[in-house]
Amino acid sequence: MKKIIPVNRPSFSNIEKSYLLDCINTGWISSSGKYIPKFENEFKKIVNRKYSAAVSSGTAALDIAIKSLNLKKGDEIIVPNFTIISCVNEMIREGVKPIFIEANPNTFNIDVDKIESKITKKTKAILIAHIYGLPVDLKKIIKLKKKYNLFVIEDCAEQLGQTYYKKPIGSFGDISTFSFFANKHITTGEGGMIVTNNKNFYRRFLEYRNICFSLSKPRFIHDNIGWNYRITNLQAAIGCAQLKKLKKFIRKKRLIGRMYTEELKNFKNIKLPIKSTEYSKNIYWVYSIIIKNKKIDAKRFMKILKSRGIDSRPFFCPMHMQPILKKNKLITKEKYPISEEIYKYGFYIPSGIGNTLSEIKIVIRNIKEILNNNFA
Repeated sequence: MKKIIPVNRPSFSNIEKSYLLDCINTGWISSSGKYIPKFENEFKKIVNRKYSAAVSSGTAALDIAIKSLNLKKGDEIIVPNFTIISCVNEMIREGVKPIFIEANPNTFNIDVDKIESKITKKTKAILIAHIYGLPVDLKKIIKLKKKYNLFVIEDCAEQLGQTYYKKPIGSFGDISTFSFFANKHITTGEGGMIVTNNKNFYRRFLEYRNICFSLSKPRFIHDNIGWNYRITNLQAAIGCAQLKKLKKFIRKKRLIGRMYTEELKNFKNIKLPIKSTEYSKNIYWVYSIIIKNKKIDAKRFMKILKSRGIDSRPFFCPMHMQPILKKNKLITKEKYPISEEIYKYGFYIPSGIGNTLSEIKIVIRNIKEILNNNFA
């Protein structure tokens, strides 16, 4: 069987092993133990927040964030159309209506200039997701938040360590969420974090993640319904170790981004990620490619890469194309041509922290050959 260069490979060392062994030796392997508060405390300092709550996944973080707003059925939340479905799962459960906004063609983030026209009296929040490598233009989001008295949920799953005008991503939302899935800048296997400066929100996070055990009443007395979204001490131990290497990991991501851009920049048939904006430098959570010459689409290109032993991934399927949202009658007749275009012709290539530079060079060589053979 041909060896595959994976799209992502995490990076572990002896520090993760020593922390895990410590958990095993002490017996604290579930949702109690010293590494959970340690992870939360170290994390909140990085993103400059007062409160943090570790949870079982980035999706769990988003579920709790939306639930914590205490919205009513029929309320509306502004959401990017080009994002992962985790952003809207809890909205559907709560009977809250997502209002989808088209993507910016350069950053793939929500097009902030299209938001205000969609705000109504029912709008209660804006959920932004920082997509791939560059953050949302937050000044405009904050202006809308203040003008219309809205909550902002900031999904930072893909951009831990990124900054906006030198301020950390994750420090801007009323609630900000993170993911520690295996392909993120730090990983705990599965896992997530919710951060805020609002103590009332924080108390809700703690209850909702722990099947709503009350913070003020005797144990097993429940006033609400929550989830078992707790993180384990084992996961938090890995997280503590990974946080120590975050800056190193980001340097590696940006190095990979520079390598790809330098070698592929002269090909006119593909669109590469932009290096920076006035407010941020690309962090290259993934390295994306969009095919400009429509001789083949992303699916075909990825199939050719796979035949050469190189893994890749498609872009997110836009929200307006999701069967479950159509089934729930949450899709209007509005068109989203940018989302559809980048979904059809966009994909990303190996760029994991654990991927070796020799692997990246192999990917570059093969992409050059494919471009020359198929677009000549």
